[in-house]
Amino acid sequence: MDQTRDVVDLVSDTLGAEVIGVYLHGSSVLGGLRPASDVDVLVVSRRRMKDRERRVLLAGLLQISGMEAGMRPIELTVVSQPDVRPWRFPPTGDFLYGEWMREEFEAGGVPQPVPMPDLALLVTMVLAGDHPLVGQPPAQVFDPIPHADLVQASVAGIPELLDDLDSDTRNVVLTLARIWTTLATGDIKPKNTAADWVLTRLPPEHRPVLEHARRLYLTCRYSEEVWSDDLKAGVHPYADHVLAEIGRLSQECIDGISDPL
Repeated sequence: MDQTRDVVDLVSDTLGAEVIGVYLHGSSVLGGLRPASDVDVLVVSRRRMKDRERRVLLAGLLQISGMEAGMRPIELTVVSQPDVRPWRFPPTGDFLYGEWMREEFEAGGVPQPVPMPDLALLVTMVLAGDHPLVGQPPAQVFDPIPHADLVQASVAGIPELLDDLDSDTRNVVLTLARIWTTLATGDIKPKNTAADWVLTRLPPEHRPVLEHARRLYLTCRYSEEVWSDDLKAGVHPYADHVLAEIGRLSQECIDGISDPL
């Protein structure tokens, strides 16, 4: 199943000439899809979507996205260009679909415009990946994202992320490592590469948790994920250590903005 082609066809059929560009980001452009990777797509339109278009797009995504064998979950974000250019933070996202919201959508919910800080991360990945599926090169569509906005976007989702530490352990462990790496380097790296960077900086007692999460990411789907009791016991101490590093770096960024000289 060519889900990328299916996404492009669905977006084109739904929005037609309103589409400025359709862009891959995430694992697809940062190092390759892994067994549990989403297909991450960002769509830029000339205007916000109409209610009918939202419903048509959602219905199509519910059919072509999934977690079972032979399908990948699709994460599709739509933004209207006037909401993101000129760039301001936090930006507004017009439409977001992800498998973690499937129950809500199947119950009748429809994605609506909302503030979406992590668009700073998505746009940065789109610019770095430079992989248009349809339309103009991303550098002609987006402004560069200031580092300070990358920092704000990276830390904005941490409370929600931590809520899932025990239920979505692999993903949260790796995402925390990537946030640390992004704040330190200014680059958004593949999760396994971010883990490599963090592993060289972790105290020995915290490395097994990240090493295991990295191995799971590279080799298996979420349904195959297993954590031993010893590793589970180390997850929260690992998270506390990484959060302290993230807090230190984000404070340095804030101090730098308030006192640039």
